Amino acid sequence: MKNSIKNILALLFVLTFSVSFAQTVEGVVSTSENIPLEAANIVIKGTTSNTTSDQNGKFTIDTRGKLPFTILVQYVGYKTTELEFTAFPTSALNVTLNEENALVEVVVSSRRRIEKVQDVPIAISVITGKQAEQTGAFNVNRIKELVPSVQLYSSNPRNTGINIRGLGSPFGLTNDGIDPGVGFYVDGVYYARPAATTLDFIDVEQIEVLRGPQGSLFGKNTTSGAFNITTRKPSFTSGADFEVSYGNYNFLQAKASVTGALSSKLAGRLSFSGTQRDGLIDNVATGRPTNTLNNQGIRGQLLYTPSENTNIILAADITTQRPDGYAQVVAGVAPTKRAAYRQFDAIIKDLNYQLPSLNAFDRKIDHDTPWRSNQDMGGLSLNIDTKIGGGTLTSTTAWRFWNWDPSNDRDFTGLQVLAKSQNPTRQTQFTQEVRYAGQLSSKISGVVGVFFIDQTSKTNGTEESGDAQWRFAQSSTSPLWKTPGLFEGYGIKTDASIRSSSAAVFGQLDWAITDRLHILPGLRYNYDKKDADYARTTYGGLQTTDPALLALKKSVYSDQSFTSNTDNTDFSGNLTLTYKASDKINAYATYAKSYKPVGVNVAGLPTDAKGLPLLDLAVIKPEKVNHYEIGVKTSPFRNSVFNLAFFNTEIKDYQTNVQAAELGVNRGYLANADKVRVRGAELDASFVVNRNLTINGAATYTEGTYVKFTNAPLPLEETGTTVGGVQVAYKDVSGTDLPGVSRWAGSLGGELSDDAKFFGNSGKIFLAIDSYARSEFSSSPSASKYLIVPGYAIFNARLGFRASEGLSIHFWGRNLLNKDYYEQLLPAGGNTGQYAGVIGDQRTYGITLKYKL
Repeated sequence: MKNSIKNILALLFVLTFSVSFAQTVEGVVSTSENIPLEAANIVIKGTTSNTTSDQNGKFTIDTRGKLPFTILVQYVGYKTTELEFTAFPTSALNVTLNEENALVEVVVSSRRRIEKVQDVPIAISVITGKQAEQTGAFNVNRIKELVPSVQLYSSNPRNTGINIRGLGSPFGLTNDGIDPGVGFYVDGVYYARPAATTLDFIDVEQIEVLRGPQGSLFGKNTTSGAFNITTRKPSFTSGADFEVSYGNYNFLQAKASVTGALSSKLAGRLSFSGTQRDGLIDNVATGRPTNTLNNQGIRGQLLYTPSENTNIILAADITTQRPDGYAQVVAGVAPTKRAAYRQFDAIIKDLNYQLPSLNAFDRKIDHDTPWRSNQDMGGLSLNIDTKIGGGTLTSTTAWRFWNWDPSNDRDFTGLQVLAKSQNPTRQTQFTQEVRYAGQLSSKISGVVGVFFIDQTSKTNGTEESGDAQWRFAQSSTSPLWKTPGLFEGYGIKTDASIRSSSAAVFGQLDWAITDRLHILPGLRYNYDKKDADYARTTYGGLQTTDPALLALKKSVYSDQSFTSNTDNTDFSGNLTLTYKASDKINAYATYAKSYKPVGVNVAGLPTDAKGLPLLDLAVIKPEKVNHYEIGVKTSPFRNSVFNLAFFNTEIKDYQTNVQAAELGVNRGYLANADKVRVRGAELDASFVVNRNLTINGAATYTEGTYVKFTNAPLPLEETGTTVGGVQVAYKDVSGTDLPGVSRWAGSLGGELSDDAKFFGNSGKIFLAIDSYARSEFSSSPSASKYLIVPGYAIFNARLGFRASEGLSIHFWGRNLLNKDYYEQLLPAGGNTGQYAGVIGDQRTYGITLKYKL
């Protein structure tokens, strides 16, 4: 990977020396006391062209050679200044901002227009690309430490779930047959695979996290929120950034980006990111560490401006990940209700086996099946923006693919229980969105659009037993279980495919009844169709015609096939009322009727007493969501933000993932819980105490409850429960907590800085500390006292010097107190009692160098 990084950096360096054909405007931003303002936001109104001022208040912005144009100049606690131009200025601008008791004027585009985040009647958190880079948040898993309403759980990229306010994806194993409830968009392109959230960010400009249903603003319906990520666009002004980080465990991360004009109407941008790190868990069987990082990504963009009213961007990207990773460590053993000989400790004693450690945080494993979590993801997109009347017509066309090549050790031991566990998958998708957003009349603005997605996912999997399978599968005292070679090499080949299509018409209006009172109705009509085919075939093991031996083999793996076809239509909508009581207070109230589309099972189904699949579980009913929310966005005093939101979300026919007891369905299957409810409150705050000190924080309180769920799977410790001699298969868990939801979560950080010089560069020396904490949460679809993840808190810090141009340097440390914590707990297949943990990273530290041209 190091050679690849060097080659790509060399290419980017050559491309740095491009020629600029753009018309730029220069200027200086200062206060009325003539004090330069660093990091003022400068935007060309009606475009995506923006920049920030340096430590001397200076800025340069690309106008793309268009007349007339308007420049917006914004800064924390100061009144926004608008400068209109009908000719290009012949000298540098001097922009003076007057203080105002106003909010931080962060610009967002979630409602398909440039506006201040504090004016948007949506609970929304904004992380700039600079903030993400400075805090080391190079993927969504790190973003959750900045936005505590976000939860991400990943036992590997495929089995990744991203939730907002505890909702979005079923906790546990992923099933391709359902849609995520959290939308993930990059430059307007919808990413259907949750594995996208495990990828490194590439040249990100801004990350907007919207909370709550967003069906009338975005192409794909989302029931719990959306990530709206924008990358840095090509510029007609030449520029380049180079960054390299090095840390313990041989952590190496390199990033680079170059941009410039290729002609008077064509500009380009090429960006690269590469990350590698040694493993954090020792495999005593192989003698080398596992859970490494080995990621590379590259993104190229071409911007064509055929006229002053039209922008066309062609983008392509590809990311590869080749980690030796995602191994889980045995975290404990739960006694079950099964017979004594079926308990984990008794099983491994009979096999003369011992775990390499009884303490998960010794970070030792002895897995004998290689861990492989290879994935490739990429695509092409064409985005066309053209101004028509008082708005902009946008067309976004995209094609994307995802290739997944795994190998797992799902028994989490050095025993050959499962010799193979791998389900390679290839997914492709095509999306098309067309929307118009703008001012429809003097009182009404809005957005209306159509969206279409067609995707195909194909899996060709293998699961194969080893020589220890007989003892883990043993369900009676019959000596036939010890038949030599009965299960060794016995397994299943799985062919599963799903094709899903979705089409929608959506829109939302913003009616200004008065200057302060607005009403925002939104509607959506959706059609969803899903076709699934599933087939698994047994192979290997002892070849025999003995009915008793065949029955034992069938109890572990059996043949199964089914076809499922379904479609559904749905109307949904939302109504928001917003009232700006004053320049300091903006209140809103929202009701949304949303839904998650119908689902299909494509990972095997439970069977009846005759071994036949329960086909009534092949189709999962759509979720029906009723969401209520009130919020207020305020600026209680100068240079401050203090936002509150209260929400209540009720879901009927909640789609939840259930783990089957039989090994042959170890991927889990889906079902509907009758009703769940999530309610809580959120706080976002930030304060600029003075020019040297800033403080920011966020907190959330969330109650997630199964209101009614009468046929939930048994908790791990209740596996094998019998009543009257009959084994119990389900449990009523109504009133218990939803998995993955902490009652309390929060982040708190601050930065102390002062003017300084470093190697002749003017900039700021800074010390920044941030923290993230969450309370305990259930890590099982049905609450188990053994699968409760304890609460934890981690602390990170940075110390260094940064400049808007030239060299910046900082030292960083993550999890400074070296806290041992779990991110997830999960039972091994077969429910013999052992369970494993996804362990959080131990203390890491390093240095980052950045050079900007």
